[in-house]
Amino acid sequence: MRCAKVTLICLALALASCGGGGGSGSQSSGSVVVSPPPPPPPPPRGSVIGAATVVPATLIGGATAGTVEPGELKKLVDQSVVLGTTVTSTPLCAVTTYTLKYHTVDSLAADTDASTAVMVPSGKDAACQGNRPVLLYAHGTTVQKSDDMADLSSSEPLMIAAMFAARGYIVVAPNYAGYAGSSLAYHAYLDANQQSADMVDALRAARSSFASMKVGASSRLMVTGYSQGGYVALATQRAMQTGYAGEFNVTAAAPLSGPYALLLFGDTIFAGAPTVGATGFLPLVINAGQRAGAALYASTADVYEAKYATGIDTLLPGTRGFGALVAAGKLPDDVLFAQDSLPQPDGYASFFGVDHLIKTAYRNGYLADLKANPCNTSAANPLDCAPAQPLRRWLLKNDLRTYTPSVPLFLCGGGDDPVVSFANTKAAGAYFAARGAPALTGLDLEDTSLATPYLATRLEFAAAKEVLRQANKSVKDSYHAGLVAPFCLREARAFFDSAPNR
Repeated sequence: MRCAKVTLICLALALASCGGGGGSGSQSSGSVVVSPPPPPPPPPRGSVIGAATVVPATLIGGATAGTVEPGELKKLVDQSVVLGTTVTSTPLCAVTTYTLKYHTVDSLAADTDASTAVMVPSGKDAACQGNRPVLLYAHGTTVQKSDDMADLSSSEPLMIAAMFAARGYIVVAPNYAGYAGSSLAYHAYLDANQQSADMVDALRAARSSFASMKVGASSRLMVTGYSQGGYVALATQRAMQTGYAGEFNVTAAAPLSGPYALLLFGDTIFAGAPTVGATGFLPLVINAGQRAGAALYASTADVYEAKYATGIDTLLPGTRGFGALVAAGKLPDDVLFAQDSLPQPDGYASFFGVDHLIKTAYRNGYLADLKANPCNTSAANPLDCAPAQPLRRWLLKNDLRTYTPSVPLFLCGGGDDPVVSFANTKAAGAYFAARGAPALTGLDLEDTSLATPYLATRLEFAAAKEVLRQANKSVKDSYHAGLVAPFCLREARAFFDSAPNR
């Protein structure tokens, strides 16, 4: 009797655990349904994945070093960076570069991973010792997923190492989600919310790892970046001011040569005045908006000519550089619109041709909305408009003329820039001035009316252009990255050095 009773109890329990013999997930009388446990929450944003790892640099002659001494760094810079240490200044500190992976978010605020370079100064000079200021740097546009700010064999990381880390700044230089080993399959190009979140998370991860790198940070925090990075730097300063004020206290910011007035930039391009590289960065912008749920198209064939439509949504960033993509027939070389597409302003004929990227019907739809819903009608309220065309709505959403910076702000660029029109810098500066920004400084390297302290820099810039001309080299080809970048970065460093604590 006892064994039989136990057996019956066990049988009853077994039936109860199966829902009383009902169908899967059903609940009959006396049964118990056990729900699966909820999925674990995503890791905190900015939390570290693994540990910081030293990235050795290849020196002149082929040897490698985890820490690059000032003399060796000078040799690298003078060999590989346009204008070399004549513009970056002679390195004072040795530089050790780390790579660090961290959790951030994608365009839809879901967890993803990214990596950042952290450049740490050391040495006997006073500028290299003690608690050092932190510089958060945003890099320029690249179309290759493998590009890494921890790789000092590339010109931009090397220039930043020489310009800032070798002069005593702890540099945190994120690669952005989608690059340098990130598992994200795309890049949220000029998506202000995602890119600023990525920068914030990289800084969080770096701060939590400073002790393991044996470096101490002071309270001084600077934010800068160039080209795409100029935009990202300003978006990051805005985010820190408006959304993270209790966590970050930015000392000063220097956005350089960026497309801050993004709607104005787009309207100008579709009005017939594109800039060099538009066949690369326009698909990046459109891809980012589509990934963020902006519904910019039903099919890529709505936007692009048939030759380029298939696969363009996954083409950038990828494994090949822009030149290789053009050679492979994946993108046209700057020919954005059809030969007969109108309007065509004087001086922009090279952007119109038979082998073009954007469908005329798509351009016409954009222009119709531009006519019906004009924006940028005043400096103080440039975004007081309501575009209906999806791409224009996306550009308006990500235009950075939406707030008044409360920190000292330095804007710099070149008035003849063929890649990122200086109109962006002028429009952002005019907006901030109209809004009463408390400490706004601007520099156009082409402005012949500049007085001290920028007169010397302007003259150096003019001399550098003349050197290229005398060597029968193209000033236009070198202008954005090779000429403007080092001079603006050097003036940004001087701006940061003199910025008061806040």
